[in-house]
Amino acid sequence: MPPAPAVPTATYRLQLQPDFPFSAATTAVPHLAALGVSHLHLSPVLEAVPGSQHGYDVVDPTRVREELGGEEGLRELSRTARDHGLGLILDIVPNHMAMSPRHNPALWEVLRDGPSSPRARWFDIDWEAQGGQVLLPVLGGPLGEEADRLKADGDVLRYHEHAFPLREGTAGLPLPQLLDAQWYRPVWWRLARTELNYRRFFSISELIGVRVEDPEVFEATHAKILELLHEGVVDGLRVDHPDGLADPGGYLRRLHEATGGRWTVVEKILADGEALPASWPVAGTTGYDALRHVDGLFMDPAGFGELLDRYRAFAAPQTDRGGDWDATVRRAAYKVLTQELAAETDRLTRVAARLCATSPETALRDRAPWALRTALTELLVRLEVYRPYSPEDAATVVTEEAAAEARRAFAVPEEAGAVDVVRDLLLGRYGDGPAQVEFRTRFAQTASALRAKSVEDTAFYRYVPLLSATEVGGEPGGPAVGPNRFHAYCARVQRDWPATGTVLSTHDAKRSADVRAALHVLTECPGRWADVLAEASRGVEPVPDAQLAWAAWQTVFGLGPAGDERAREERVREALLKHVREAGLFTSWTEQEPPYEEAVARFVAAGPCGVPGRKVAELRETLEPHIRANVLGAALVHLTMPGVPDLYQGTEREYRALVDPDNRTPPRFGGNENGGDGGDGGDGGGSGSEKEAVTRAALALRARRPEVFGTSASYEPLGAVGPAADHCLAFTRSGEVVTAVTRLSLRLAESGGWRDTRLPLPRGRWADVREPGREFEGEVRAAELFAASPAVLLERLPE
Repeated sequence: MPPAPAVPTATYRLQLQPDFPFSAATTAVPHLAALGVSHLHLSPVLEAVPGSQHGYDVVDPTRVREELGGEEGLRELSRTARDHGLGLILDIVPNHMAMSPRHNPALWEVLRDGPSSPRARWFDIDWEAQGGQVLLPVLGGPLGEEADRLKADGDVLRYHEHAFPLREGTAGLPLPQLLDAQWYRPVWWRLARTELNYRRFFSISELIGVRVEDPEVFEATHAKILELLHEGVVDGLRVDHPDGLADPGGYLRRLHEATGGRWTVVEKILADGEALPASWPVAGTTGYDALRHVDGLFMDPAGFGELLDRYRAFAAPQTDRGGDWDATVRRAAYKVLTQELAAETDRLTRVAARLCATSPETALRDRAPWALRTALTELLVRLEVYRPYSPEDAATVVTEEAAAEARRAFAVPEEAGAVDVVRDLLLGRYGDGPAQVEFRTRFAQTASALRAKSVEDTAFYRYVPLLSATEVGGEPGGPAVGPNRFHAYCARVQRDWPATGTVLSTHDAKRSADVRAALHVLTECPGRWADVLAEASRGVEPVPDAQLAWAAWQTVFGLGPAGDERAREERVREALLKHVREAGLFTSWTEQEPPYEEAVARFVAAGPCGVPGRKVAELRETLEPHIRANVLGAALVHLTMPGVPDLYQGTEREYRALVDPDNRTPPRFGGNENGGDGGDGGDGGGSGSEKEAVTRAALALRARRPEVFGTSASYEPLGAVGPAADHCLAFTRSGEVVTAVTRLSLRLAESGGWRDTRLPLPRGRWADVREPGREFEGEVRAAELFAASPAVLLERLPE
């Protein structure tokens, strides 16, 4: 077997966990090699909290995880992969580690020895706050109620399953003095919201921020990963959440140098119109920007507008601000800053207040902390991207228009000057001293956490006219993407980031690509959807709230038939319970309302997963040809557009999964490649096997002709002509391959079909890659081209 290429032709993501360790991945290698990918893309492999289903809660970056088979298991997987011509890509987590002292040796040492510990510099802790103690929000109630459950056991303090080190010489002290003498303080978990003094991952107190910007910390936490790279065990990297880092660009430059320039992509969410920083030495993103553009191709813009109107009528007055996307995001951002990220906002305010109070610049003096906090809040909620990366970048991120709006939050104009102070600090107008850099860094890190929590984890669950538009990296307020915009995007990718990653389904997706493909069809028939929903909803009681009901009906429509009905109901119920907790309108993760959640469960059983749900199922059955067109079209576009496609486990066949943990079920290879219900209902045929045929054909072509799709390849749009030209999306790769797919097929059928629409092919004769014997030349009738399939892949025949 030839060695794996330095730049992957296609990757295949595997979610490793105790139920799917290295040995299971090793067994799957022959199947995945035959599928046509060049690399396996592994979820984090370093030592994590025992039992972790995802591996992002790393506890020891110096060791490969024993529960997965340890380092020898990883090396055996690598050897087997190389025997089959495959390489390995690793997902790494530089931003945070698990706040689990008994499993995290570095954290244990820091809690025992305090800021003088050699590894204290690893963690982003504000030692000046909380009296120099690290707050540990682990108690089930206030200390007065839990004190009897705290027990000193030798040199260890125990609380239920938790264990903490005791500072040397303190073991024999009475409990009150014992607690006061430690470098940490166990507190009621609810205090994390406002009192925490370490940086978290978003608002997850169980994950503590790592100061990877420190060269010594970088070396210590990356030594094992770099060893595996330099010894040829792995070939490239996926970097998780770079926006949480103090200096993403600096980190990536250090990583690039340390790895020798290995293929690396970053999990960077780009807002609509935002570009990846050109100075970052990476191949590109993990591909959420590609996902947004591919999904948008299969949404009808006019139909989405009508669907939004229907949603407002159905769910009003419970829609957040009448179903306005921008207002929903803004309200969510205020809520997140004052609740989930209150501690982070406080820390940022303290940094700003200290800087102003000690600055020699008179313009910064006499700024009240409350005014600085208000200014920070008003600017943060108006950011439309995740974060700025430099003072120059801040000018386009924290705009003068945003500052003008922020000033209006102040009743006294003179106090509104705090807005200008904050903005000028962000723009670097008061120098680049350590205090100024710290302020800009904290602002950027807080901004990235706010954007993720307010958009992905709140607004996406409050604004639900079309669930398939509420995907990571998406633009729910205007999700449709026309052919011209898609072609322009692909041209930019091929020019600027030709080796970037592209995805359709991931471990973080709210819904798998094939669930979304079904939901896209609703933009082509909003009236029919509303009519069926009105009929199905009639008499269904109790309905917790209309907004949730709308989302619930769309959930079962997108999921479709899914094997065992009881298991299907459980999957839908758990997804919707997560939905309402994330939305935070009637219940939440921290303030759960059992009566409301019980009503949600009863509604799911009686309505969407009960007899009324059959009407929605019947609608889906009538729309199956158009769902098929979307599933196959999206798959083929993804596999042949510029970039390196990443397939999520099981998605070579039709794969229908909801939000995690539903989409993290261990895969099964051989016969049925999907976890859970088998994705396509376990029927072993239909669109599932057809999608696999499309996938295999495209991957085989990529592997056989890498020069056609690689970094030196070209991308050219192909335009159809005729009455239904807009329903054909086509392009060529390097003049040797043509991709042509049908879009908005329901609208196409309703308008009379292809009629005299034609697709002019480039010079030469072209063979259908999936249908031997089908050849085309010149101007081809669309009806003939798409006679067998809505997604066609052609290869130029030798002259």
